[in-house]
Amino acid sequence: MSKKPLLMISAGEASGDMHAAHMLHALKKRGIEFDAFGMGADKLASEGMELTLDCRDLAVIGIVDVLINYPRFLKRIKKLRAALVARKPDLLVIVDYPDFNLKLAETAKSLGIPVLFYISPQIWAWRKKRITRIGNLVSHMAVLFPFEVDVYEQAGIPVTYVGHPLVDDAVCPLEQTAAKDKLKLNRDQPVVALLPGSRNGELARNLPVMLDTAQRIKASTDGCQFVIPVAQTLSRQAVADHVARHNLPCTIIEGDSYTAMRAADAVLSASGTATLETAMIGTPMAIMYVINPINYAIMSRLIQIEHIGLVNIVAGKGIVKEFIQHEAQADAMAIEIQTLLNDDAYHQAMRQSLDKVRNRMGDGGASIRVAELVEQQLSSTLN
Repeated sequence: MSKKPLLMISAGEASGDMHAAHMLHALKKRGIEFDAFGMGADKLASEGMELTLDCRDLAVIGIVDVLINYPRFLKRIKKLRAALVARKPDLLVIVDYPDFNLKLAETAKSLGIPVLFYISPQIWAWRKKRITRIGNLVSHMAVLFPFEVDVYEQAGIPVTYVGHPLVDDAVCPLEQTAAKDKLKLNRDQPVVALLPGSRNGELARNLPVMLDTAQRIKASTDGCQFVIPVAQTLSRQAVADHVARHNLPCTIIEGDSYTAMRAADAVLSASGTATLETAMIGTPMAIMYVINPINYAIMSRLIQIEHIGLVNIVAGKGIVKEFIQHEAQADAMAIEIQTLLNDDAYHQAMRQSLDKVRNRMGDGGASIRVAELVEQQLSSTLN
């Protein structure tokens, strides 16, 4: 390359911050020197990216939440657009978070700046018409699942299957007893991990129901222990306040979610990336999700697939029970988690199904392949 490239990266959530940070790390290992700025959180900052905007107070979900927070969205979009115009990076990398990031891509397109979209929105599940807009704005797609390639190729959009970064990322070297020891949990008593999500809205809607479920489990399972890993985009204090209101003994940890998953005998997880992470660790789970009722009414009419949990989508069938919206009842979820704790045959059957999901996820190396795509895009721009 004829000059040191300047990258702009926009990641709106904890998972995107992590995956983009690993991409930057892979670029460094390839010997590529660069400067970077944009939106992210701790992990991107730790790889040397200048945080124009911290994403930790931004993550919301659903149409209603977006409308409620629209003034904040506009303010942040305006700030990122101004930085994009002022600094004119050689490449914009947008990571997931499509409704926000595609607005930024509009500005990049107007400036002639190429856009790499890493982690496709789930257009194969709902709102398929978005693909036209993506094709108009994005130079190249880097997708996580093989079946996504056909979707973009049929639309004439350049696309590369890079694999899922969780194959490399979702790893815990500890055995279960060592993981329990690390978290100061009793080796001889069952452990349930509660994963409420990485957004404030998810925390507010999912965690209270999870804690109600935990209270029922504890009442019927002597010595059961509960652990909640707090995503970097959330406040530990906010989680602690919810736990205090439920008067439930619970271990709260910041980060280290993979150790919590390994220590657990069962996981109750919000739908999202965490379900795939739990599958990669291999711990049996149940999935729950509660969103704004208006959002649910809209989304339930648009979703065109049978399951919403990523682990079930990758499996191609329902291997993990989903408790969505009105079905997310504490009594029902407690029964499912207790079955995972007490029915060894059921527990082992789910472990075997999760092993198959892990095999379907491929061999890893996603961050390296995305870094190669970044280098290719930069080479065509700078040379």
